[in-house]
Amino acid sequence: MSRRFAHAALLLIALGGCANLDPYASTPIAAHLERDDVVGYCARLFADIDRRIDSLAVRDAEATRIPGFPYQRVNRFSAALANRALGELQKQAWRTQLHQLDQAARATELANAELSVDDLPRCRSLLAAADTAAFDELRSRAKVPDNYSIALRAVGLYPLTRLPFAAGISIWHAATREVFSMPIDVLRVRGRLQRYAHVHSATETLAPAVVDSLGVPKWPPAAMAALFERHAPVLEIDVAAAYDRPGALTLDADDRVSVDTTMAVGYTRLTHAMIGGLIYPQLVYTFWFSERPQSHPFDLLAGRLDAVVWRVTLDHAGGAIVYDSMHACGCYHSFFPTEKVRARDLPDTLDEGLFVPQPAPSARLNEKIVLRIESGTHYLQRVYIDAAVHKTNAVSYLLREERALTTLKRRNGSTRSAYGEDALIAGSERAERWFFWPMGIESAGQMRQWGHHATAFVGRRHFDDPLLFDAYFEVRPLQNGVPSTLQLP
Repeated sequence: MSRRFAHAALLLIALGGCANLDPYASTPIAAHLERDDVVGYCARLFADIDRRIDSLAVRDAEATRIPGFPYQRVNRFSAALANRALGELQKQAWRTQLHQLDQAARATELANAELSVDDLPRCRSLLAAADTAAFDELRSRAKVPDNYSIALRAVGLYPLTRLPFAAGISIWHAATREVFSMPIDVLRVRGRLQRYAHVHSATETLAPAVVDSLGVPKWPPAAMAALFERHAPVLEIDVAAAYDRPGALTLDADDRVSVDTTMAVGYTRLTHAMIGGLIYPQLVYTFWFSERPQSHPFDLLAGRLDAVVWRVTLDHAGGAIVYDSMHACGCYHSFFPTEKVRARDLPDTLDEGLFVPQPAPSARLNEKIVLRIESGTHYLQRVYIDAAVHKTNAVSYLLREERALTTLKRRNGSTRSAYGEDALIAGSERAERWFFWPMGIESAGQMRQWGHHATAFVGRRHFDDPLLFDAYFEVRPLQNGVPSTLQLP
């Protein structure tokens, strides 16, 4: 037995070392650091800034720096696009995505470090030009680390311990289906039902998306804003206490992440899915709550902060084809497909797969999707359509970009991210982490940053995986292939 644990300890150390590889140790950046020219200056500038960011512990964890190319970053969507970058126009479009990811991350890091460096855009361009011939190396290294720990699963005897977890997941699925099958007027109400809505009166017909050289659909900024407004869900929450009111993430007097319920906010993000070779835009909405309260003294799932994440996958005309949801811990991942998609026939395995509590209705232009949310747990209980949002006594909520959470204002005027360098929100830990670690998820139940949501305890699944929907769904024939309304460049 002692030999097994010694081997496991060595494995943990080895994997920990791999996770902390210096992105400046690989070529071509390692060679650039030795150059006595402007490229060498730029390489050393990035290295110096990164050392400063690491010393201040303000690293933004959302996108991954690429070994040998640390002036560029990659997420799962850009990694999935790498094989599409064949011609020069496509290669440039793909590199632009990597540049933009680094620009966004460094804007956060520099703000939180209270640094100002004007030369970074010029240096990024100079380094990219110097590394043009190393494109194949860039493409091969543009990978995102898995959010599952092989070491934890090995030490936790995952092949055996996954069996009771799989049974528990099946029980939760059955209980959730039972709730969704109940008439909505018999669902238990602990407090009073309160609606929250981002109400707008837009009735415009949007032009279809135009795809770029990589096949990514694009709308102008004003059209994207209109889409986020159109598809913003109505929350129908059983409000029994302050913990059921959605609010704005903020920092309190003790510099802890907290929720200001005097202002209702939905945080937004644009992502993409790849289904049947086409790329579909996705609108993500996140609603934060101050806590998940204890339902009993031994409640492992209770703790500070909670959030419901709602995602809308669109066709190129801006209509919803499938919805899905999770909590910001990566828990409770559920899908709500419309009639525009068909579920694939999937093998019967222990792994967590496609879970559909109910199909979703299709909302017309003047209708809104309503999410019925349980008090305390903030579980979804129903998804339905309502055309009378303007006539209801709904609290209005604002829409804000989710990246704003990486530069929250402190009381002293400086900023910091809601998330740590480990992508977790400190203080939102759950007691379940002491029991669920054999499934390989670090601090299960804790709120975490985009790009770090492992959503299956049994098996492997990431919420931001652009290929996830292709594994579960196919778009029905009338929408398959290139839509007749799609405008090609």
